Amino acid sequence: AGLPAPAPAPPPAQHVFSDPAEIEALRGNLLAWYDKCKRDLPWRTLAATEPDADRRAYAVWVSEVMLQQTQVATVISYYNRWMQKWPTLQALAQASLEEVNELWAGLGYYSRGKRLQEAARKVVSELAGQMPRTAEDLQRLLPGVGRYTAGAIASISYRQATGVVDGNVIRVLCRLRCIGADSSSPAVVDQLWDMANALVDRSRPGDFNQALMELGATVCVPKAPLCGECPVKQHCRARRRKLFGKPTPVPDVEDCGVGGCPLCPPAAEPWDSSLGVANFPRKAAKKQPRVTRTATCVLERRGCHGALEYLIVQRPSSGLLAGLWEFPSLPLSQGLQEEKQKEVLADHLQAWMGQPMATGGLRFIGEVTHIFSHIHQTYVVYSLPLDGDVTLDPASSPSRWVTEEEFHASAVSTAMKKVL
Repeated sequence: AGLPAPAPAPPPAQHVFSDPAEIEALRGNLLAWYDKCKRDLPWRTLAATEPDADRRAYAVWVSEVMLQQTQVATVISYYNRWMQKWPTLQALAQASLEEVNELWAGLGYYSRGKRLQEAARKVVSELAGQMPRTAEDLQRLLPGVGRYTAGAIASISYRQATGVVDGNVIRVLCRLRCIGADSSSPAVVDQLWDMANALVDRSRPGDFNQALMELGATVCVPKAPLCGECPVKQHCRARRRKLFGKPTPVPDVEDCGVGGCPLCPPAAEPWDSSLGVANFPRKAAKKQPRVTRTATCVLERRGCHGALEYLIVQRPSSGLLAGLWEFPSLPLSQGLQEEKQKEVLADHLQAWMGQPMATGGLRFIGEVTHIFSHIHQTYVVYSLPLDGDVTLDPASSPSRWVTEEEFHASAVSTAMKKVL
């Protein structure tokens, strides 16, 4: 009864890097390629030239949070504006959430900017303005900083020899070592972190991690990877398999020679030779996005100088698009007829303006579709011109009239810009 549980079997050699000479060669090849081919990005320049460790870490941190769900090309201009406005943690800690949301508008996933600012306030108020110096402490002490962001900041800013695993790294490592199990499963994720930590170059950890991510972003891309240009192709088992076929003539034996291997593709999903290297990584089936409909009303009036003005209201401070501004909107239940939609919207506006509202004034303009990562949202857009002023019930939610120019400078979502 008192026997220790057996240790889990080590992963088959096919799926790991065990030869020190190979690891050394892979590091050298990847870093030489990175030095020659890396993209010139503003946060890399900052990380390489900023002598102050806290400012360096802050600069890397901002870039990593912006890059989490957004493409590099989009991030560059946002990043430059942000660093110009808030060059230090201290500057960001003093900003208002409204300012942060305004600058973030269009980057999506607004809670990222909000959490970044909350964490900056914590560093200033509780950590005397000094960023934690290791991946472990960054993750433990900073709200919103997960394992990946912590590893990136620590390796790039403090040269801690710690690996990182993001989508690009997952793809590169799964191909290098023919890992065909679901790459989002905890067992595979743990294996990939172990591998990243074993591979990371000890003297240039930040450059190595960025090189691995850069490889996934520019060469080892999801579809049609550029294998001919890959600096580590001689270490890639998926490529070897593509060139030389299956290592065993017996079709039902797993590639690595270990039956029921947790890292191989499921036996029910045979190798697709038309995909080649792109057989890896395997992803779990995507969840279907939720389909929702929302009625949105653009209230218009002529301002005191004759310019057209629109009414915007603030969303609640939690949930989707928290704290952002929008045209008065109301979720619709499925299958409402147009007349019924108008009535529901008129009731909503009436409660809010405290005066009767005729549905006749509401003009149906059209529909706008916007895809959030997990929601397929259709906005049913109405317009309502108003004579003179309306008094709004301040208890319902903050609201303000804005010109078109002020609207675009406000913290509004991309979806609302489409609506306008």
